[in-house]
Amino acid sequence: MQTRKSGAAIGALSRRVVLITAGLWPAVASAQKQQRPAPRPPQPAISAARSIMAGTPLSVFLSNAPQGARLAIARPDDPAEKAIVVLQPKTTVPSLQTPGAVGAYELRLTVEKDGAPQILLRQPFVTTEPSATLAAPERVGHSQALPVRGIGPNGEQDRVVLVQPGAPAEADGPRFFPAENVEATLEAPEQPGVYELRYVMNAPVSGPVILARRPVKVE
Repeated sequence: MQTRKSGAAIGALSRRVVLITAGLWPAVASAQKQQRPAPRPPQPAISAARSIMAGTPLSVFLSNAPQGARLAIARPDDPAEKAIVVLQPKTTVPSLQTPGAVGAYELRLTVEKDGAPQILLRQPFVTTEPSATLAAPERVGHSQALPVRGIGPNGEQDRVVLVQPGAPAEADGPRFFPAENVEATLEAPEQPGVYELRYVMNAPVSGPVILARRPVKVE
């Protein structure tokens, strides 16, 4: 058995010596290197939460995105050219505003081909019931400072606002945007009376929706 192994080794060595002598060994070695498969280029990837409160910004971990790629949120059955939200990412962890309605959606990575979007990657996710909380004094003097805290989905267009009771969801008044800071100081109205502090979510699909209310008496 040992003799056979030794003979095989000597045979391989002899063949190499012959090739080197003939000047062919570099060519053979080069051909063997060229036969190795080329490594695959890095493939794009997306990753995000599978469940999130409706109206909350969705952080997406993005890698190896092709030039000109876009992120989109759509319903699972929507065609590639239809989307609720579209964003061209400028960082590797961009955020997209999720719809304000509870339901099943799809995160997509798309590129444009022949003038139309083409879906490269998909990831399903669901939105859950949105909610918000408010904190503020029950009473405040007219035209005085009113410290307020509001926490909810904290979407880009969400606001905490002080308005007359019964006013529509779109009503304006002293306000701040919790996406920038969840705490702020508002100026109470000059006119005494009972007002309503609101957390108003304003997201795609749902539009303005009052998530929380708190009465405030201006004296």
